[in-house]
Amino acid sequence: MSRGVGRAGAGQGAAAALQLLVTLSFLPSVVEAQVTGVLDDCLCDVDSIDNFNTFKIFPKIKKLQERDYFRYYKVNLKRPCPFWAEDGHCSIKDCHVEPCPESKIPVGIKAGSSNKYLKVANNTKELEDCEQASKLGAINSTLSNQSREAFIDWARYDDSQDHFCELDDERSPAAQYVDLLLNPERYTGYKGPSAWRVWNSIYEENCFKPRSVYRPLNPLAPSRGEDDGESFYTWLEGLCLEKRVFYKLISGLHASINLHLCANYLLEETWGKPTWGPNMKEFKRRFDPVETKGEGPRRLKNLYFLYLIELRALSKVAPYFERSIVDLYTGNVKEDADTKTLLLNIFQDTKSFPMHFDEKSMFAGDKKGAKSLKEEFRLHFKNISRIMDCVGCDKCRLWGKLQTQGLGTALKILFSEKEIQKLPENSPSKGFQLTRQEIVALLNAFGRLSTSIKELQNFKVLLQHSRDASYCLVGEGDLQVNLTKK
Repeated sequence: MSRGVGRAGAGQGAAAALQLLVTLSFLPSVVEAQVTGVLDDCLCDVDSIDNFNTFKIFPKIKKLQERDYFRYYKVNLKRPCPFWAEDGHCSIKDCHVEPCPESKIPVGIKAGSSNKYLKVANNTKELEDCEQASKLGAINSTLSNQSREAFIDWARYDDSQDHFCELDDERSPAAQYVDLLLNPERYTGYKGPSAWRVWNSIYEENCFKPRSVYRPLNPLAPSRGEDDGESFYTWLEGLCLEKRVFYKLISGLHASINLHLCANYLLEETWGKPTWGPNMKEFKRRFDPVETKGEGPRRLKNLYFLYLIELRALSKVAPYFERSIVDLYTGNVKEDADTKTLLLNIFQDTKSFPMHFDEKSMFAGDKKGAKSLKEEFRLHFKNISRIMDCVGCDKCRLWGKLQTQGLGTALKILFSEKEIQKLPENSPSKGFQLTRQEIVALLNAFGRLSTSIKELQNFKVLLQHSRDASYCLVGEGDLQVNLTKK
């Protein structure tokens, strides 16, 4: 090889190394640079949420989710899809949900009433009778007058309550307890037309999309040319606050679910032993600003907005659980007391957050118009909760139902402030109630958001490490170039 050719090759190698350095170092920093600052439609910033979640919320909510009261969730995964004929359930093994044997469920949880967290209902004899009873009249024959009045109040309230979610009937033979710790949310391989149709129905039919907007809102939809990217979202600014909030909640929920899948991805399987962990390529595909044409950071900011909404709901519902009458009952007296102490500690933290979303800014206009808009908001979200029964993967359906129910419960709390303020200290409330199913969904859904934000921090660290590694690789390349020159 001639010296001229050698110098040319060395020069090209140095240029290529420099280009590699620029490319690898730039892409990771872009995610950090764009997912920062103050969130739209509120006065809170990303960094404040990161710090608050990392040092106050995440360690405690993770511990709470491991408690018996919150780890067992009763759900019906066999309800038929109400909107279209199902293609059949996913046959991928990771889609499977393992129901919990009846013998493993704490006696206080499986005793029959969905509201089994009040002390007036926690009598062992009553629990056994309730388990056998199928009608309210049968329960009435064994309960004290105070307990009977409580159950009547609960039934009356449930019949009249405007729920944001379609709740499963826990008395249905198809409803089963699931141990959430043994059925973690992670990548299952569920995708294709079935998954696309679910998200398409959610975005296109329920997110208040203007008729003038032709491009699909669904991130899974194929590219549509010039309408792609950040510029597409100018239509969102033309919506009223309530409809913008609705879209951000759904987008944030979708981003959170995607983060869980990226963070718990099946990396390899050797001799039947799977290895789960973070998948950087999958994360970039869903959130990198270059690969998503600027939409990835917006989706992640919507995750922070959703976190803020559910955080506000927890701070507002604290008085409900602070009453002495409320006892998160499983039958284990010591653990139940510890669980409530931990829960109240989390509530105290949520109330200490200084930059809460102001829900009073919503539905604040003309009373008649505000009432109509609120009802439309509620029905759209309730419809989305019904769409969860169309998810073909059982594990995806489980976590989809739980997280939509958790968000629906949060919305129910935010718009029940007056009823919560009037709660009696030592008797059940006639104006506001939460079932155990709602309580478990609320705290686990918020736990999922807390985990998502924590996982996002982990991905930022991994991105930084990849950037540092790129410097090392380029350094080695420069050394080789210098040796060639000599």
